[in-house]
Amino acid sequence: MKVFKFPSAAAQKRLDAIIGRHLAFRAKDLQVVKRILADVRKNKDKALVGYINRFDAPKLTADSLKVTKAEIKSARRLVDKGFLRSLNKAATQIEAFHRHQVEQSWFTADAEGIILGQLVRPVNAAGVYVPGGRRGETPLVSSVLMGCIPARIAGVKHLCITTPPTKTGQVNPYLLAAAQRVGVDTIFKAGSAWGIAALAYGTETVPRVDVIVGPGNIYVTLAKNLVSGTVGIDMIAGPSEVLVIADDQANAPYIAADLLSQAEHDAFASAILLTPSHKLAKAVAEAVMNQLKDLPRRALAEASLKAYGAVMVVSDLGMAFDLANQVAPEHLEIHVEDPFQYLGCIENAGAVFLGPHTPEPVGDYIAGPNHVLPTAGTARFASALSVDHFSKKTSVLYYTEKALQRDTPDIIRLAEIEGLSAHARAIKVRKKR
Repeated sequence: MKVFKFPSAAAQKRLDAIIGRHLAFRAKDLQVVKRILADVRKNKDKALVGYINRFDAPKLTADSLKVTKAEIKSARRLVDKGFLRSLNKAATQIEAFHRHQVEQSWFTADAEGIILGQLVRPVNAAGVYVPGGRRGETPLVSSVLMGCIPARIAGVKHLCITTPPTKTGQVNPYLLAAAQRVGVDTIFKAGSAWGIAALAYGTETVPRVDVIVGPGNIYVTLAKNLVSGTVGIDMIAGPSEVLVIADDQANAPYIAADLLSQAEHDAFASAILLTPSHKLAKAVAEAVMNQLKDLPRRALAEASLKAYGAVMVVSDLGMAFDLANQVAPEHLEIHVEDPFQYLGCIENAGAVFLGPHTPEPVGDYIAGPNHVLPTAGTARFASALSVDHFSKKTSVLYYTEKALQRDTPDIIRLAEIEGLSAHARAIKVRKKR
């Protein structure tokens, strides 16, 4: 792993490449996804099943699109008890964290009798997209928890999951067990862009939803981008990323392992270390190469680190935090003495992991905060998936006659400045002579 000194032309070039690497879609992919969306919107189940037969499960029919209750029930017998214990612990802690996010409706009233307020209501229906993993063999059960739990806590009445089936038309039992734990029994065997299209537009079998959340490949991401506005979405997510800030007392093998935990996602993931310590920088670079040797996903991690990995030596921790705020990373780890004193330096990050014993996978699986986080620098304005994504807020206004007469001159004046005479007239007709 290459070590850069910042500032330098080479370091700036690498940093610019990392910051600018995301969310660039090929025109060819965009056209393919547009055709899929239009096809499913027009031909519904027929088109949906056609894509599933072509790319996932050749023998699946419209009648078997929905996972049966028997399939869900049998899933618990196919998974080990240790998994169920870990699953329950994770779900319990994720539920506890997200309950703190619930907002209540509120109202205010003044002496003139004006009542103003806000109604907080859940959306009626939501869909959670869950990637199936490689051929359904590595199901992303954590995506079930992170997508469904905040929706349930928000009060969504109709919640479903879409996920790609295996070649035999099944859904991995570990994924089904996770769905059962969070109270979701409506699961459809549909992945990729056609699964997103079914959720956004509805088919004879798959009901239309109001919000779609969940991670996915380039086709899922493009599809979510294109249906946004027809439905709400959580975010347009790019490849995963981690940025570590460390001082000279940090543990090099720990940091190397954390960098690799993101690099193994895919070839576009990024992993950065910023430190004022030349000694640590060199030690981490060496530790990364040593740990790569026996990594099952070594090829992906090597490709990621070669293109978008960096160990950068900076002048001090102040510069490190300034650069981190420019990158606005999905995951920000702080390996320094007393990391809490630096919280005020953080302006842009999806999630912050403090200290050597809080590696990023803690957040992925068990701690409680949501792991669906803004990437590609969008942490400058976006936030983690939360209960808010499944809620909507409606303003409430009530004026008495006296209150309206008080504000009449100002409303008329502002409306007429904007040239909206009908707006002004709607007030004038109520004006007392």
